[in-house]
Amino acid sequence: MTNPYRVFKEIFPDAPLQWGEVLVVTGGTAIVELPGGGKLTVRGEATVGQKVYVRDGVIEAEAPNLTLVTIEV
Repeated sequence: MTNPYRVFKEIFPDAPLQWGEVLVVTGGTAIVELPGGGKLTVRGEATVGQKVYVRDGVIEAEAPNLTLVTIEV
């Protein structure tokens, strides 16, 4: 027996894991700037300037504070 909801859900890919820097924190939400310049409003606790991993509108974890390097191929 198969679950129709599970079969339907498998059609869509999982939400991507993104990272960015926290710009603003206000009452359980934060604005995170992605490396390309886009901004997301997400739920979760963080501090301004902290690098975080974000998936599906929620802060999942703190990201390492590394330097971004872009290589053109």
